Amino acid sequence: MLSIDDCMNAVENAFRLHAEGKTMPPKLLGIHTVDGGFHIKAGIMGLARNYFVAKINANFPNNARQHNLPTIQGIVIVSDASDGRLLALIDSIEMTIIRTGAATAIAAKWLSRTESNVATICGCGNQGRISLVALTRMRKLEKLFAFDTDESQIRKFMKEFGSLLTIIPVSIDELSTALRQSDIVVTCTPSKKPFIHPKDIKPGTFIAAVGADSEEKQELFADLLVTNKLVVDIAEQSAAIGELHHAIAGGLITIRDIHAELGSIIAGKKAGRESNDEIIIFDSTGTALQDIAAAAIIYENAVAKGMGAKINFDMEETEYQKLKKPKRTVMP
Repeated sequence: MLSIDDCMNAVENAFRLHAEGKTMPPKLLGIHTVDGGFHIKAGIMGLARNYFVAKINANFPNNARQHNLPTIQGIVIVSDASDGRLLALIDSIEMTIIRTGAATAIAAKWLSRTESNVATICGCGNQGRISLVALTRMRKLEKLFAFDTDESQIRKFMKEFGSLLTIIPVSIDELSTALRQSDIVVTCTPSKKPFIHPKDIKPGTFIAAVGADSEEKQELFADLLVTNKLVVDIAEQSAAIGELHHAIAGGLITIRDIHAELGSIIAGKKAGRESNDEIIIFDSTGTALQDIAAAAIIYENAVAKGMGAKINFDMEETEYQKLKKPKRTVMP
C-alpha cells in the first residue's frame, strides 16, 4: 500500500508545504534507555483531509543479534485533525524504512550532480537497501561500494542488487578509497563514533547522513559540516539530534550556519547545488512530515481497497453486557 515512488512524491510535497508555511511545525520527544531508546514524532498536515499523525518508535540497534527482533519497532497513530477521530493504527517498521529512503532520494534529486553514477552506501541493512532502490529512481548509478561491519549484510545486499549494477564490497580499511571515488555517499548506520573523514570526500560529492537520529549517534566528523554546504530536513530537530548537534556542541558552528532546509530548496526559496565542485551534506533526522505523508497514503489505500481490520473502540455499554467478559471486538 506504499510504493517508494508514491512515497517520494508525497515526501517531496510535504517538504514543500512546510517551506510554504502550510503545515504546523512537527514535534519530537526522545527518551533513552540503556540499550536503545524511544522517540515520538508528531505533526499535522492538510492533504486529502486534515491529518494528525503520531509515531512511537523503539530503536534498539542490538536487537537482531541479542533478541532476534527488528532494530525499529513501533506504531503509527492516524487521526482526523478536524474532530479528533482515530482513523488508523499502522505498524511503523516498513513505513519508517520507506519514508526515510524517499527523503534520501529527494535530497539527491535536488542536491547531487545530475551525472552522478558512483555511490557508496554505509550500512547495508533495510535502510541501505531502500536507499539504493530510491536512488536508482533519481540517478543512473553504474557502480556502488557497499560497506557494513556485518559481512552477512553485504552478502545479502549483493545478492539482491548485483544484477542492477556493479557492487563492490569494502572493509573499513578500504572505505576511504571507495569514498574518494564516489559522487553520492549515504550513511545509514547506528554508529556512535564518526567514521567519514573530510579528507576522503572529493569535490562535488553529495552526502546523505541518515544514521544520526539521536544525540548519541554520529557518522560524520564535524569538520565536514563546517567547511561545506549543509542542508537539513528540519533545522531545530537537526540541531537537537542530527549531525548538526555534534558540530554545535563542539562550538564549531551554530544553527544559523545551515544553508537551508530541504523544503526551502524544493519550494524555490533557496538555491540548491550552485556548482559542480561544492560538497553538499543533507542531515536527515527523519521528520513527522514524512510520517504524515506516508501514513496518509497507507490509510487512504487501505480504505479504498478494503484492507486491514476494523476495530470497534466505541461499543455501547449494553453490548459489553452481552459478552462473557469485556474485550475488543475485531471485525474483518
